[in-house]
Amino acid sequence: MELKLHTSMASIPRAVFTHSSSSIPFCAYAVPNASRRRNGTNNSRSTHKIPPLCKGNLPNEQKLQLDHQNQNAPLPLNVDLVSLCEEGNLDQVLELMGQGAVADYRVYLALLNLCEHTRSLESGKRVHEFLRRSTFRRDVELSNRLIGMYCKCGSVKDARRVFDQIPERNISSWHLMIGGYAANGLGCDGLLVFQQMKQAGVPPDGETFELVLAACAQAEAVEEGFLHFESMKEHGIVPSMEHYLEVINILGNTGQLNEAEEFIEKIPIELGVEAWESLRNFAQKHGDLDLEDHAEEVLTCLDPSKAVADKLPPPPRKKQSDMNMLEEKNRVTEYRYSIPYKEEAHEKLGGLSGQMREAGYVPDTRYVLHDIDEEEKEKALQYHSERLAIAYGLISTPPRTTLRIIKNLRICGDCHNAIKIMSKIVGRELIVRDNKRFHHFKDGKCSCGDYW
Repeated sequence: MELKLHTSMASIPRAVFTHSSSSIPFCAYAVPNASRRRNGTNNSRSTHKIPPLCKGNLPNEQKLQLDHQNQNAPLPLNVDLVSLCEEGNLDQVLELMGQGAVADYRVYLALLNLCEHTRSLESGKRVHEFLRRSTFRRDVELSNRLIGMYCKCGSVKDARRVFDQIPERNISSWHLMIGGYAANGLGCDGLLVFQQMKQAGVPPDGETFELVLAACAQAEAVEEGFLHFESMKEHGIVPSMEHYLEVINILGNTGQLNEAEEFIEKIPIELGVEAWESLRNFAQKHGDLDLEDHAEEVLTCLDPSKAVADKLPPPPRKKQSDMNMLEEKNRVTEYRYSIPYKEEAHEKLGGLSGQMREAGYVPDTRYVLHDIDEEEKEKALQYHSERLAIAYGLISTPPRTTLRIIKNLRICGDCHNAIKIMSKIVGRELIVRDNKRFHHFKDGKCSCGDYW
């Protein structure tokens, strides 16, 4: 069993715990009765569409009567599953398919897109199971969509199983697998896939080398990265801005900042803000204040609004948007920073904070930009929404369960350090997907190598 947290826009920081059986649709189509199908009667389906039975705010007795009617009513033949997918009714579509509704090619495409968008791993596995039993199970495009969905959900093992089973891979299959490994902090595995791609005789293109260079940056493989960069000429590929930026990432990630600066100055094309912004971020990460100031000056000349915007104070807390959705079986619970949490979650987080301090954790209050005293800053850091969601996940799931957190915001440096220590204390893998990349925290380490 795995635990999954999603993050999206909200008025204030919050986290949501999902449990799909409680998300009963307000209006539901009637479904066929299983006993009728077993008895072989012909009235298990209707020749016309049955209107949905809406419960509204009816008393409990009437709701139970409608539930009984739904269980014994036939399944409509003309259910538009694609429209339901476009409306986001993922659970309803899967329920209808489980009751016998037939999905065509478009439905599977819509389902996989929806699972990828919502980062719903368990729902994606259900779609995969339906697909395995369908006539489209060997379709390359749908297999590629499965790989992309699994990688976006942070399950590269499942993605690799699908990849290995594709009878005839196209170049998109290789790209998805290389990029999926790199995005999940497994750059070395992505480079191995590239080697297999060359052995299979598939000619690389510009996108291939962009993904390979990203994998090199993730794996901190400087020499190999430059070899691949130079080999682009052998394939007649002219480096683009994206390729040069990835080389900067390779140098910056390994701390070779002077080399990165020299490389930027020698680039034959105009990179502009992106290159110097990346260099400034690397200088900040590695503590090179002189280079950070120099990059800031260049940024000010190239794009004054960009440099000024970075120094503006953040909006008030009520305007910040940070939500974590925790999916476990079929329940949904929503967390917000300013709303009291369950007492057990508070106790668990308090206990973890004590253990973290004993393990060497020191709160980095630089990430709290509000004008409050140090004690309040440390408290504000302690109750960031991802930590609260992790605490609730720890008390509501069996030991060794993987927790999956998906955020729409970049994880702050203090939370990154805290979750590394948490993973070692609780002995679990904590997977965090922020708006930059996946972070696989395990045994006190992160797959990103402290770069994101």
